[in-house]
Amino acid sequence: MYLEHLSVSNFRNYVTAELQPAPQGVTLLQGDNGAGKTNLLEAVGYFATLRSFRGAPTTALVHSGSEQAVLRATANRQGRALLIEAEINVSGRDKVQLNRQPLRRNDELLGAVLVTVFSPDDIEVVKGGPQSRRQYLDEILVALHPKHHAAHTELERVLKQRNALLRSAAGTLRGSMASTLDVWDTKLAEVGETIAAAREVLVTSLQDESDQAYLKLSAAPSASRGAVGLAYERSWEGTLVDALAAARSEDVRRGATSVGPQRDDLFMSIEGLGARTQASQGEQRSLALALRLGGHSLVTERQSSSPVLLLDDVFSELDPHRSAALAACLPEGQTLLTSAGPVPEVLPVAQHALVRDGALFLVSGAAEE
Repeated sequence: MYLEHLSVSNFRNYVTAELQPAPQGVTLLQGDNGAGKTNLLEAVGYFATLRSFRGAPTTALVHSGSEQAVLRATANRQGRALLIEAEINVSGRDKVQLNRQPLRRNDELLGAVLVTVFSPDDIEVVKGGPQSRRQYLDEILVALHPKHHAAHTELERVLKQRNALLRSAAGTLRGSMASTLDVWDTKLAEVGETIAAAREVLVTSLQDESDQAYLKLSAAPSASRGAVGLAYERSWEGTLVDALAAARSEDVRRGATSVGPQRDDLFMSIEGLGARTQASQGEQRSLALALRLGGHSLVTERQSSSPVLLLDDVFSELDPHRSAALAACLPEGQTLLTSAGPVPEVLPVAQHALVRDGALFLVSGAAEE
């Protein structure tokens, strides 16, 4: 799929702006730090998930002094025209329309727009805590199977209720608390096993894709197939319902749920060594990017449609060899890439625009013709 046109009004530092990216190859958005380059990628990413990939609250997306931001995009997915319009309000509910039809629920948009995002913060997937790795897996699962979002929403609901009951027990189960906890254990076991199993299958599929991407990015003669290892680590053994029963006394004492998919992790290794603690900074960044490209490749294969690839300031943290390797091995399809500095000569730039203080200036590309 590809984005045909993007317009924003009162979004971040833009009063108004329009972008018509090249349907294939790289659309390069170049400018100083703080000019608004990432904000444009954030607007594109918003149409895939209806949230900021930077984790920003809704109020931060609206231009200072305004009450509402308006985003509009036209896209093409395998010949199907998509028109997505969003009103982001400082107060009151946000409104979203797909092909002029209002969404009843935000999850109705999931799977319509496919986007892969890489930003400098992605290194946290490798060197940060388990939550960033679980989120990475779940984002790909939603792109592959939008119904996974419903399972994750159910997990959050069950955990909220179970943890509230554990806290109210204050260390001692009284009256009907034990039987009520049995109910929540059953629900958690059902949805938890489903989510963990889906993640495990995904990790198996990601293994080869991520390893191939890392091999291309490493730009090192010593790199070999099988350099990257991925292993999903459950926080329990046996069945989840049995694990919850075994952990009940401890959970009641702590007032929190200690086992389940919300406690799982993804172990990553490079040449057999743990990537989080034993890899160099350059290796960690290459792996973080390889994981995104691996997921991108997998979604492209399974959905028969390549997501829009958003690369935010990707070259700033890579050495010249890795930068050139990335530029030479970008996947086919549409890429929007931001940079505050020079880019490798081999980068397949199809369109080039400068970003200055919330304004776009086209340097070269099809829109000039």
